[in-house]
Amino acid sequence: MSAATPGAPAGDGLPDGVPDLGDVAGDWVDAADLAHLPSLRNQCGQAHVNGDLTSLSWLAAPPYSWGYHSGRLRVDGAVPDAQRYRWKPWGVQREHTSGGVRLRTDTRMVLGRDLVLWQVEVTNGGPHPVELSVSQDLFAMLAHTETGWGWLYDVPWTAGNYHDFMTLERIRAGAPYLLGHGTRRLRLGRPRLPGIQRDAGTEAMSLEYELPRHVSQDTVYPHRSSATATVRGLRYRDIDLVPDEVVLEPSSEVAAGDIELSAGSALRFELRLDAADQTGIVLTHGNHPDSLQVGVDAGRLWFGIAGTRESVERDIAVGRWYTVAVALGDERVALLLDDEQVAVTGDWTDSPRWKALCDRTGVSIADSLSPARAAYAFDTPPDAVEELGAGARATWNLAIEPGDSRRFGVVCAYGTDAVDVAAEAARAAAGFPAALARTEHGYRALWRAMFTPGNGEFSGHLPALRAADPGIARSYYMGALLALYLRNTRISDAGPIFLTGGPRLGPTTTYFWDHAEWSRLYALLDPAGLRSWLLRALSGPYGASFGFDTRNGGPLGNAYAATDYALFRLAEHYVCVTGDVSFLDEPAGGRTVLEHLGSLAHGWRGRGDGIPADFGADPWRLLECVPNYVNVVASFNAAYAGMLRSYAGLLRRLGRDREANTADGDATAMSAAVLDLYVPGGLWRITHPWGTEPIGHCLDFGLVAAHLHTDLDERQRGEMVAFVTDKLLASTWMRALTPDDPAAPLSNRPDHGAAGAFCAWPGVTAYGLAKLGRADLAAGLLSRVHASASGGLWGQAMEIIAGPNGESVRVAEDGVSNRDSIGGVGIAEAVVSGLFGFEPSFAGPPMELPDSIEVTDFGRLSNLNVGRWRG
Repeated sequence: MSAATPGAPAGDGLPDGVPDLGDVAGDWVDAADLAHLPSLRNQCGQAHVNGDLTSLSWLAAPPYSWGYHSGRLRVDGAVPDAQRYRWKPWGVQREHTSGGVRLRTDTRMVLGRDLVLWQVEVTNGGPHPVELSVSQDLFAMLAHTETGWGWLYDVPWTAGNYHDFMTLERIRAGAPYLLGHGTRRLRLGRPRLPGIQRDAGTEAMSLEYELPRHVSQDTVYPHRSSATATVRGLRYRDIDLVPDEVVLEPSSEVAAGDIELSAGSALRFELRLDAADQTGIVLTHGNHPDSLQVGVDAGRLWFGIAGTRESVERDIAVGRWYTVAVALGDERVALLLDDEQVAVTGDWTDSPRWKALCDRTGVSIADSLSPARAAYAFDTPPDAVEELGAGARATWNLAIEPGDSRRFGVVCAYGTDAVDVAAEAARAAAGFPAALARTEHGYRALWRAMFTPGNGEFSGHLPALRAADPGIARSYYMGALLALYLRNTRISDAGPIFLTGGPRLGPTTTYFWDHAEWSRLYALLDPAGLRSWLLRALSGPYGASFGFDTRNGGPLGNAYAATDYALFRLAEHYVCVTGDVSFLDEPAGGRTVLEHLGSLAHGWRGRGDGIPADFGADPWRLLECVPNYVNVVASFNAAYAGMLRSYAGLLRRLGRDREANTADGDATAMSAAVLDLYVPGGLWRITHPWGTEPIGHCLDFGLVAAHLHTDLDERQRGEMVAFVTDKLLASTWMRALTPDDPAAPLSNRPDHGAAGAFCAWPGVTAYGLAKLGRADLAAGLLSRVHASASGGLWGQAMEIIAGPNGESVRVAEDGVSNRDSIGGVGIAEAVVSGLFGFEPSFAGPPMELPDSIEVTDFGRLSNLNVGRWRG
């Protein structure tokens, strides 16, 4: 990354020190070294590439959502896998070489447009001419919807729109997809809402087989009542689950045992409907979106599984007993009535929901359940185009001499008007090279604007870093690029926003906590956007949610212990960076921002006995997957101490000294309570109602070091530093939890457990090291982390892998980890705040923030977009 090193000239109109966008990230990586495949984004949508050479899944560009995948490339009938990948912000290249023939594809979502491009290049590197039949399957299982945009957003299936993470992941992998894994509870009658069932309310979030129901408030689950019927003789394999008669009424819910469905087996029972022309559920296996379900609709029997629903084409007589069987297979599931097959699943590619029309110039696809329309076009006419179920297949017959290459381009446009999308696809195909270049040129312009004062894209700009260490420079600029990459300019009426993650989740979602990890940079880059976002956040029920849907505004998920801290810090940094004191008087949800800040700083009241706060017994409110990290913990109690001190400083600026003194007194008491939790060796004690236990987690280190570094004695500071260097830092990354911690075997996620760390934790840890007087160690960590991004940018969870050459780090796919995560921008934040000491804060008297900072060992930050306190 030479452009970021001392003495390197700026290029392409970039400020001094800012590297060329192509140099920031994006190297060729072998497929064997990847766990999580690259993503695509275009400032209005997101998608995931798959393990073949062309297909995409999880494409979401609200109000459009795609299901299944877009179709695979075939060579002489076979589907080559991608052997190498290269990510750039403007697209993803995939490559396969076999028998001297290299296939290289380039897939791009056109910047700001509902348009996807594929370029296929076939090169003959052998000594003899080759003749190949290259085919591209063309599917567009898309829907148009204004609802269902939650963290788990609605995806179109044959059976309707809903989020079925596990089935789509099986389809992406090319695996049999009908039968989900794991033991599930079989229930007769009224089904549970899909999602993790927390009957005890204290289980950790493992995400192995199912997800929480983090859906938007406008999501409607269609099946809520039991059928009016009688069931008997329910049997699976040789297990009698319900031998006797069970009478079902609309509110009935009867547990029938825990089983795992497997291919080659059958679920059998006898059924009698006890009411005519009714609609309801007879049985459900589990409470997952892909669950086997048998029901009745208007008097006709149906079954559903893994995105499909098949109905019996004849009425069921009321009062008569029928023998029902569901025969299970990897590739097909069938419903038998009195030993006669009456319904069977088909492959998803034959879905009746979408209709395709094709000729040699293009393919048109229509959704029968929404106004969504798609059109494919080609820059080079194929030799044949044939219908293929719900889509089509285009074929090019290629004859290639040694050393020569052949290229062709495929375009897919989507929208709601069939004529318009066909014209858009045709225009892009006719000008394919320019269309392909549009996204790269656009991203380069955005990158330049991101560091340019007075630009027309952002309401602010980021500082330019000229670093003494090229590793620190690369980490900083990768963090900046991650913020740009997760920006979306279309989904919200309030203007551009920065998404939390994806692309398998959350195309409209922002989490409070994740934004707090880069709050200083957010205030520098887009102060107007942060102001708008904060007013929306503070106007909602933030105490009972982890974030909100930026499209429709509704709250999402469960309460987080981090929310008070996150929103306080975001507001504090906005006001202090911009000097916009009038923001404190803005109304939001029936209170002023200042009143919200007081409530947030005193959020420990009502949590147990108050000082220290007890956050309850639910791990989902804290680290989700660490089961014992509950009740009284050091981290967010230290955060409350820091908030109280900042709030006291704000009150003094406003002339409210008596209240400020009270807040300072509470902060002192909170600090003492936290320090009482210290365990020699750099650990911290968790206090439960039943007793205490030590834990070695980076979150305790980070928040205590950030907010109580002046309260610690020298021994404690030294032990905390040694704890990090000896126990947490590993390879080019770190662990969130020490491997020898008793909780480690139970914390099976690499974001918060011992297998790796959330992408924000290196920034939090580096900042903590700097506050404890070890900026050298902070710089060392920040100079290495750029090498941990699997050839792209950091994901939600980074896992440490042991190999023959030692440990290495990659972006994890474990559970439902996000390939992209805004929390990683916290690494760039740590450079600015930890190494260069940029500390906007309410604490202390108003200070004029610098517009540039130079630190001898680290370099120079210039063009800091700061305002002046106007109070």
